[in-house]
Amino acid sequence: MFPVNRIDSPLPESDALTLPAPFLRWFAEKGWRPRAHQLELLSRAEAGESTLLIAPTGAGKTLAGFLPSLVALTRRGKIPPGSPFIGIHTLYISPLKALAVDIERNLMKPVSEMGLSVRIENRTGDTPQGKRQRQRLNPPDILLTTPEQLALLIANGEAERFFKDLRYVVLDELHSLVTSKRGHLLSLGLARLRRLAPDLQTIGLSATVAEPMDLQRWLVAQSEERENHAGLITVSGGAKPEISILRTDEHVPWAGHSARYAIADVYATIKDHGTTLLFVNTRSQAEMLFQELWKINDDNLAIALHHGSLDVAQRRRVEAAMSENRLRAVVATSTLDLGIDWGDVDLVVHVGAPKGASRLAQRIGRANHRMDEPSRAILVPANRFEVMECQAALDANYVGAQDTPPVGRGALDVLAQHILGVACAKPFDVLDLHREITSAAPYADLSWETFERIVDFVATGGYALRTYERYARIRKTKDGLWRVSNPMVAQQYRLNVGTIVESPMLNVRMVKRNARRSLGRGGMTLGKVEEYFLEMLSPGDTFLFSGKVVRFEGIRENECLVSQAFSFDPKVPTYAGGKFPLSTYLAAQVRKMLADAARRASLPDQVRDWLALQKDVSVLPREDELLIETFPRGSRHYMVIYAFEGRLAHQTLGMLLTRRLDRAGLKPLGFVATDYSLAVWGLDDLSSAFRARRPSLAQLFDEDMLGDDLEAWLNESFLLKRTFRNCAVVAGLIDQRHPGKEKTGRQITVSADLIYDVLRAHEPDHILLEATRNDAATGLLDIGRLGSMLNRIKGHITHRRLDHISPLAIPVMLEIGREAVQGEAHDFLLSEAADDLINEAMGGSQDADE
Repeated sequence: MFPVNRIDSPLPESDALTLPAPFLRWFAEKGWRPRAHQLELLSRAEAGESTLLIAPTGAGKTLAGFLPSLVALTRRGKIPPGSPFIGIHTLYISPLKALAVDIERNLMKPVSEMGLSVRIENRTGDTPQGKRQRQRLNPPDILLTTPEQLALLIANGEAERFFKDLRYVVLDELHSLVTSKRGHLLSLGLARLRRLAPDLQTIGLSATVAEPMDLQRWLVAQSEERENHAGLITVSGGAKPEISILRTDEHVPWAGHSARYAIADVYATIKDHGTTLLFVNTRSQAEMLFQELWKINDDNLAIALHHGSLDVAQRRRVEAAMSENRLRAVVATSTLDLGIDWGDVDLVVHVGAPKGASRLAQRIGRANHRMDEPSRAILVPANRFEVMECQAALDANYVGAQDTPPVGRGALDVLAQHILGVACAKPFDVLDLHREITSAAPYADLSWETFERIVDFVATGGYALRTYERYARIRKTKDGLWRVSNPMVAQQYRLNVGTIVESPMLNVRMVKRNARRSLGRGGMTLGKVEEYFLEMLSPGDTFLFSGKVVRFEGIRENECLVSQAFSFDPKVPTYAGGKFPLSTYLAAQVRKMLADAARRASLPDQVRDWLALQKDVSVLPREDELLIETFPRGSRHYMVIYAFEGRLAHQTLGMLLTRRLDRAGLKPLGFVATDYSLAVWGLDDLSSAFRARRPSLAQLFDEDMLGDDLEAWLNESFLLKRTFRNCAVVAGLIDQRHPGKEKTGRQITVSADLIYDVLRAHEPDHILLEATRNDAATGLLDIGRLGSMLNRIKGHITHRRLDHISPLAIPVMLEIGREAVQGEAHDFLLSEAADDLINEAMGGSQDADE
């Protein structure tokens, strides 16, 4: 867990001057010496400096992070009985419960071997209530916890006493903490801790960072006078990982996400290694891969499954077995991404494209876990476009490229939750609290006006809701301070703290229209569908579900209502997607690969042949251009757009383009999006329309689509209403949990829908509606990325009018009208359809229009 340099000679004098005697004895007995960056971090910490340590996996980041605390606690010595209350000394924050538990297990060993008088405990959502209460009354020296538990501790009336002696906050895997709403909540928690413990120092640990200065600013208090940042220690070196893309004699599919074609090869790889970690991007992929491996597990190898939906006891059993090297393989999602020490992992297999260079580097680091020995990984692309993405990610890791997302601005719903938490601990002064909040990097630009609006929202619910007593959660006292309205408010806050709101599956119910054209309530349930797919639809859209083309009528409470569609053409036929968006960096690298024959030379024969055929039939897009192909097929006309901007941006682009095409009288019928391209189809001849400039492609792809067109679509779709529900839960306007019970998803949705309708009608500039639009723009819609793409392609649109489908269009065309068939039949149908399209593409011709 704590790699150090092995030596054959005594520690140098400088080490002896820095480390207390128990540490020197321990290192000497092990035949080890601390690494230079571990001692450097200790030196800076003792000088009072907050520091960011960036080091490769296996470099001993964890020991470096804890060394200042362990040394300081050793020098402090054991607290004599009867001494005044002493609060915690060090707070360790991790993004995962499992990581906190793992750190406790591994940290206790050297502490015990050195005979240090240091109490270490963890506190997560799984910690029993009795243990939590004891920790508040008798705090350990080092507490290992998560952002949500920190928020709870800060909201306690004893917070000032509990944190008064806090010296260090160690933030592990910092890059994965700071970019989400959890990170925003944590940044506000740190700002409060600095107020409670003014001498507090922070230590950030990370292996993958694209912009170190963003994290350096995040670690320390910001001020209006000047920009502050923590110090930086960067550890170079370390063995380069050995990464390869699976080479197989099997046919690599044109489309699909399962990678079933490679299951036999993956199983053979597991047999050839001691312990293998198999990463996928979604829980459904994890379940599928686990089951497929067990079907062919003739050797009865110990293969386990680990993801966030599993029972905590089952996850802990898997973790224990892994650390004891009792498993041959574990299929996992992001729950095992981070720096957990899982025994001797020989190999990482990534099934499906990684979607980000930094994510791949993080996952590869789980193998070997030693700095000076290479980690080994195999990438298993699920389709041909993913082969290029895997190659781009592989190249990025060899040059050390990082693409962690930026920190971003702090979310307003998170700010509302934090303000209520502060009031739960003790009354606050608004001027002091504003200064404190703007010291947190994500909220450094928070205006006084916006802050006042948030405080008013927490106090009244806003103008349209202020007559309802239930929304008055804080009140102003005679001395001008704000306090919670009553003890029940604090109880509700503690039950509902956090920023993670699960997106539920909705029942799809078939309904009929009566004579008055209104919808009935009856009808059979067809199944369940992910809510995020339905959020994108407008009433009247058709989609394929349960073997039927159905018409979307709307969402009522927690059900999706559909009616029979008298059409065989679903407008939005399918929405198959991964959990993670394709990173901007990898998207750019795939575009470069398509444009550069030398880079394409490293691709497998199947993929090179596919791209060569594309060049013969149409053209391969240049790095700086947007390639658009139009062609007829059957009674329909198709437009395929190769934007390479990720599924979310393409989904939004598809919605906006079909509106524009409809206005131009071109009768669009629908679209489908993948991570790499977008296909739109309709009744009219799109090739002729674009040649006659009705409209021109420059007009069609103008940035102004992000104005009125976007606004009109958002007002018609259910996306904003569902995003509002999540913001309302995070902001505390709607509680998920009550004492002794939990609200159903249906109850939460009904409450949120009612409030949303009231605010839209009576207070359209409500601060929570503003937060909702910010969330939608940066998350589900990827507006920033789409805007950048539209700006990039100005004057660089290339149109190819084809007689037939092109080879590059085959993957996205295979998504059209595809029913989600489970199992091997799904892959067989895809393969059968691909053969038909390939034969079609071979006879294609083109007409240029640039």
